[in-house]
Amino acid sequence: MNVDYINPFLEAAINVVETMAFIKPQQNGKPYLKKKEDLTKGDVTGIIGLTGHERGSIAVSFSKKCILRIIKGMLGEEKYYIDAEVRDAVGELTNMIAGDGRRILSLKGYIFEASIPTVVVGSDHYI
Repeated sequence: MNVDYINPFLEAAINVVETMAFIKPQQNGKPYLKKKEDLTKGDVTGIIGLTGHERGSIAVSFSKKCILRIIKGMLGEEKYYIDAEVRDAVGELTNMIAGDGRRILSLKGYIFEASIPTVVVGSDHYI
């Protein structure tokens, strides 16, 4: 995997969470490519397909605790479980991260189109 494709999405994730939820994300471990047989590490995941310069997808997974804290920062209200509003927010966060990552990539000459986000909920889900 070309690191030129990965770093813009990491940068975008930080930008989006800081801007939308007023939270400074901290990296917990090193980024890695997920193997097909690996389970996700979160309770809710937003997924967007990408086509163009290359073909693939991005997946943004959150633990329940993490996404509920982000939602509190975004909406100013306390949530206690992953409901329809939280799922919608995960889709929108994923869309914003994909959009900002694509913007950064376009500055390097890489052009990508994105699909509509899909959100998967449940611990130990497969992507």
